[in-house]
Parts: sequence; C-alpha cells; structure tokens
Amino acid sequence: MQLVRQKEKFATKRSGTVCAVLAVLMAGAAASGCAAGEDGRAGGPREPVAGRPGAAAQKDAAAAEARRLKREQAARVAAARKWGLAKMPLAAPAPPAVKPRITTREGFEVEGGETLPPVFTTVPTKERIVFLTMDDGAEKDPELLRMMTELKIPYSAFLSDYVVSDDYGYFKDMQARGVTLNNHTLNHRYLPGLSKEEQRREICGEQDKLEKYFGKRPTLFRPPYGNYNGDTLRVARSCGIKAVPLWAAEAFPDHMEWREWDQDLHPGDIILTHFRGEEDWKGSMADMIRRVMKTVTDKGYAVARLEDYV
Repeated sequence: MQLVRQKEKFATKRSGTVCAVLAVLMAGAAASGCAAGEDGRAGGPREPVAGRPGAAAQKDAAAAEARRLKREQAARVAAARKWGLAKMPLAAPAPPAVKPRITTREGFEVEGGETLPPVFTTVPTKERIVFLTMDDGAEKDPELLRMMTELKIPYSAFLSDYVVSDDYGYFKDMQARGVTLNNHTLNHRYLPGLSKEEQRREICGEQDKLEKYFGKRPTLFRPPYGNYNGDTLRVARSCGIKAVPLWAAEAFPDHMEWREWDQDLHPGDIILTHFRGEEDWKGSMADMIRRVMKTVTDKGYAVARLEDYV
C-alpha cells in the first residue's frame, strides 16, 4: 500500500513538471510571434499588428511610396516649368483591362463575310482622354525627344520611309523611349489612285522596312492624307495591320484645326500633328507641343497612349 502511494505521488509531481515546461514553451512561442493556424497548430500565418516587425515594414513601405510620389510630382512640375507649359499636364487614368471595340467606317464595298481593319477618328471611351499622333518623320528634332520624355507625354509615330531613311537612329532612340512606330507607307502616295499591287508595295513594303530597322511589324496604319478605299484595307490586313486610326483634330505651333462641327475635343479623340520644323511652320516642334498641351489641359483632358486602347 505504501509503495502504491509513492508511485501516485511521483506521477503527480512529474505531471506538474511537464505542465510547467509546456507552459513555458507556449509562452515563448507567443512571445516570438507564433500563433495557431487555421488547423489549430502553432506556427500559422497571422496579420501584422501594431508594435510588431510586419507592421513597421508596411509603414516604412508606405512612407517610401509617399516620398516617391512626391519626388515624381515635383519632377513633373519642374519639367512643365522648364518647357514653358503654363499648366502641368493632367495624368491619364490607368488603361482598361479590355480594349474597347471599334467598328469599321462605311464608304466602300465590303465583300461577303470579310472582316477589315476598323477605320476611326475617335476611340470609344468615357474617360476625358485624347491621343497624340505624329506623322511622316522629316524633322528629327532632339529637343522633342527630351521634352516628351521629361514631361512623360505619350505619343505614337506613323512613319514614311522616304523621309525617315536618312536617320533611322533618331527613331530607334524614340522607340527606346517607349514610343510605338507605326506604318504611314513607303512614299506617302495617294492610295486610292493606285492599283491594288501598287498599294501593296507602299503598305507592305513599309511593314518590311519597319521590321528590318526597328525589329517589329506594327499593327496600326494611317493612309496618307487620310484617304483609302477597300483595296487599301484589304492590303493592310494581308500584311498584319489590325486598325487604321485617322484623326479628329490637327495641331500646329500657332493654332489647332478641327474636323468636328463644334470645334472642340471629345473623349477619345485622336490628334494629328507632324514631324516638321520652322521651315514649314511658324515655330518649332516644341512650340507645337506647348500649343497642343495648352489646348488639351485647358479643356480638362489628359493624353493617353493610343496602343493601350487599340
């Protein structure tokens, strides 16, 4: 009987010791940030709370992001002042996850069941954005590249080889800055006056040139003078063109010209201008950018990247 009591006493003492050890271990785990997971076991994930390293890291990241945005805003203000803009350009919204559907313009006979590249002057959107495009490529002003880069104004180029071929390097620099180089034919001829095969040489020949010198066949094409017929679109489709953007307004250094009756901008309008200098204009390309950005900003619009929507 005495032996049994001693065993019971030893078991009780050992049980108490084990419990004490477990309590210490559990307290240590809690102090180190461990917690039960969804299955009730220690070590599961938990949300960072105030006073713990995770919360501090989040706070530091938020502060760093705020400082970055402040620096970026200050740089934009300084760039606008440097380049003589009366107002800082408005920032465009994030592009849509799905590009809007654009339908084909009427004006030519469509053969049964065929699908041709859409022709349009305005991108369907409710956002207060417009798109800036530049044609030809005769003027190769390095100031334009610096200006557009520092102001972070997106634009799209539509190139004709006959005026680009003397300095492909200028446009390679432009491409490296994020500008998409698109098709404007080899020689800027009036396409409806050409045969289908002549049009093929002009359009598909420029596709070949752009691929050779810039590494990519574009999907956007603008016919010279905005003139085209059914053969134009069929040929363009055959060599990889997906869409044919025209324009709703045209920018010059000293004025704007409008296609719409109300002489105004509309959401999604495409603005045309050209690579031209003071020999052709009353001003430089930088003057033209100042004019178009004043018009766009005063009317409450931002400039967005055409290829994000088409």
